[in-house]
Amino acid sequence: MKTIGIFPGSFDPFTKGHEAVVKKAVQLVDKLYIAMGVNSTKNYIFDLDKRKAHIASLFPSIELITYTNLTVDLCQSLGATHIIRGLRDSKDFEYERSIAHMNQALYPVETIFFLTDPNYAAINASIVREIFKNKGSIEPFVTNSHLLV
Repeated sequence: MKTIGIFPGSFDPFTKGHEAVVKKAVQLVDKLYIAMGVNSTKNYIFDLDKRKAHIASLFPSIELITYTNLTVDLCQSLGATHIIRGLRDSKDFEYERSIAHMNQALYPVETIFFLTDPNYAAINASIVREIFKNKGSIEPFVTNSHLLV
């Protein structure tokens, strides 16, 4: 059986922590999609096309897709067997565990959790956005950040 993984997120922006998760995930699944969720009610800091180009520059051989429905519905449409998530701390685990259980109740998909590398544990996209909004450098937290601006 072919394993198909989906790494979902808004990736506003795609941080070095996200990068590390993808590098681990490609070793475990036969095919990986980086799935960028698009929510029309959310105010993104970074333009969608720039975010897509940024991720593609980091992982040109991984298919990047956008979606607007539930992640579990995307899994079903692609025949995904696994959802990939990164965990920084116990709060992330508590939150992600509930979502994983709900997803599994809706569609038979397993969630794989990767612990964040200690070097990236403090990186949080919300904080990175605040640094950017206040004209700080995000390069320490986002590879090739110049592609986003």
